[in-house]
Amino acid sequence: QVQLEESGGGSVETGGSLRLSCTASGRTFNSYALGWFRQAPGKEREFVAAISWSAGIPIYLDSVKGRFTISRDNAQSTVFLQMNNLKPEDTAVYYCAHSNILTGREREYDAWGQGTQVTVSS
Repeated sequence: QVQLEESGGGSVETGGSLRLSCTASGRTFNSYALGWFRQAPGKEREFVAAISWSAGIPIYLDSVKGRFTISRDNAQSTVFLQMNNLKPEDTAVYYCAHSNILTGREREYDAWGQGTQVTVSS
């Protein structure tokens, strides 16, 4: 079983930046991916970004391309989500999640963190 612990949320103004971190522990193997999802009030949870652990290949939600960057530190088993030029519509609870494949499909993710709040004010 994989455990995930997130950190780094907070409140910023429009145009600001935040960096989220997620550390994985437990039964992780070389072939897996870590992703970020978010859920805004009254909306369904949506995929934001993911990265394959071995090759470091990233995938993104179209609306965050060019603003968000996902990366990983293999030695620390940690994935980062650097969020720049934040907009009010980015306000949500952000969740880190584990999958055995690189995908944006929520059903493929089998372990989740507790979530961290990101609030962007206009």
